[in-house]
Amino acid sequence: MEDIAANKTTLCPSAKPEWKDSIVFGLISGTVTEPRVAYLKQALPVTDELMAKASPVTPTEIFRTAAPCATKGCQHFDGKDCRLAQRIVDQLPAVVEELPPCSIRRDCRWWLQEGKAACMRCPQTITDNYNPSELMRAVATPSAS
Repeated sequence: MEDIAANKTTLCPSAKPEWKDSIVFGLISGTVTEPRVAYLKQALPVTDELMAKASPVTPTEIFRTAAPCATKGCQHFDGKDCRLAQRIVDQLPAVVEELPPCSIRRDCRWWLQEGKAACMRCPQTITDNYNPSELMRAVATPSAS
């Protein structure tokens, strides 16, 4: 099977599964208060069948998805950089000591922009976190930059 991410442009690692050309690259594990991403060895295409496996919860409570970066179409993009990636690196603590095994790294906007520092914080980033800490809420808010 071909590497799905290989033919894409820069990927947003915090995309919604309904975005065009979305792929699943991780599963949400950990606890409610300390969720963590468990990275898949190979990204999977988002399909209706895969998303149905999340039921009865939302897919973003189970899956971490990536999609081509929306650039100007995203509230976090400043015309050059992803401000969300900047805030994550500037404000969140690292949660791993080694680079996680990530199937999208070479195409990931956060990696390309912020390098290893983004990857060390990525496992704690949950796209739809329904129990975020105050710090996580501030980092996720576009006006927090």
